[in-house]
Amino acid sequence: MSNFLVLMSDEHNPLYSKPYGNTTVKTPNMNALADRGVVFENSYCPSPLCMPSRSAFIAGRRVHTLQTYSNCNFHVDPTPLSFGAALSTQGVHTAYVGKTDVYAPGNDLKFTEMMKPGDRKTPGDTNHRRNPMSIRTGAGKRANGYGPKEDACADDIACVEQAERWLQHTAPGIDVPWVFVVNVTAPHFPHFAPPKFWDMYTNDGDLPDYGLECKSAQHPYAEAIKKHFETHEFSETQVRGLRRGYLACISFVDYQLGRLMQALENAGLSDSTNVVYTSDHGDMLGKFGMWWKCSLYEDSVRIPMIAAGPDFARGGRVKTPVDLHDLRASLFAATGTVQPPEFLGSPLQHMPVNDPNRIVFSEYHGHGAPGSSYMIRKDNWKYIHYTNAPCQLFDLSSDPNELHNLAETYPAKVTELLTNLQAVCSPSLENDRAELFINQQLEYIKRMAEQSSQDNA
Repeated sequence: MSNFLVLMSDEHNPLYSKPYGNTTVKTPNMNALADRGVVFENSYCPSPLCMPSRSAFIAGRRVHTLQTYSNCNFHVDPTPLSFGAALSTQGVHTAYVGKTDVYAPGNDLKFTEMMKPGDRKTPGDTNHRRNPMSIRTGAGKRANGYGPKEDACADDIACVEQAERWLQHTAPGIDVPWVFVVNVTAPHFPHFAPPKFWDMYTNDGDLPDYGLECKSAQHPYAEAIKKHFETHEFSETQVRGLRRGYLACISFVDYQLGRLMQALENAGLSDSTNVVYTSDHGDMLGKFGMWWKCSLYEDSVRIPMIAAGPDFARGGRVKTPVDLHDLRASLFAATGTVQPPEFLGSPLQHMPVNDPNRIVFSEYHGHGAPGSSYMIRKDNWKYIHYTNAPCQLFDLSSDPNELHNLAETYPAKVTELLTNLQAVCSPSLENDRAELFINQQLEYIKRMAEQSSQDNA
């Protein structure tokens, strides 16, 4: 049995790190972790949005079964079993620090230790109406969210400092296997960074390689999210600044990974502890004119997954598609415990290098979309199913940037992957359930606001 340390960032597109082929961004600690462990080349989130993705990871279930469709946490079921509680009842010491943002407050998740939980205030984001779709008025001003700041990432630094203390002073005295999940919010927007990281990138930032001229940028759901966030207002200077700030924030996260790895070494725990670096979702970063997440395109739905330690081979690369459910399953495998039967995922430790039949599923029901969408990744193929909009089929081996929709060219492949999707859920039924739930949330919130107004009159 071995321990497990997870560093989870927020909104890190893995294509902006050296282990995934980027030579611009400076990520020496991610490189070091990759060199002594395994890079999972095709790793995905359960949903490209904070609360849905994190809830699925914590509770071991699909987003549509939890009904954590969006970043609105009002009227969401607070009772699903967390993996922290499931591990703790089997004798594992579980610790968690930083951002929670799930279906229940952090202190209710029943980890052995919960430190500095970052809970979203109720009711959370209420800009998630789909028909008619909410427009986030004033969102265009987000384009100014970049630059050097002395106090940038202060909460993340505090979380990592607490994690260092725990690793060096608490962990050595624990006589059972332990699992520790450390969270930082970088490189999540806004892209303000401590000056030393901003100064690592001395030019004015670059521009995305693929813009509004691409067919994929013109899909109705791509157009919807751009309209929702008013991204047409972003200037070239702002785009360059945001992209420079993103790289700076990634290097900041990389530095925090290095601090945690050094703390493990100082405590004499490196040989008995697995370390994984991952994120809750990616970031479009201006590709196709789209920003942040909320899309099933690769830049938004892909996440880093780099694992090293006693349970992982050195210098490996795994092509088989995986997701955050597999990471969570790995925690149980490492500690010699058993996942509850309702939990999804297979341990990363046992993942074959290239399984062409393995399927990974992701879904999106949140803001900036007129309906639900679903993704199936199988071998080199990726299928995206949209409610009331054309589906997309991409061959990622020849078209990693998703520029050419092959749905009309390969109808048999569409049928095959749609069948795989329907084995997970009914896309039309789940769209209708999401629509009803979201409308009920908004109606309840409206009634509460009206009642509060009357009470204060």
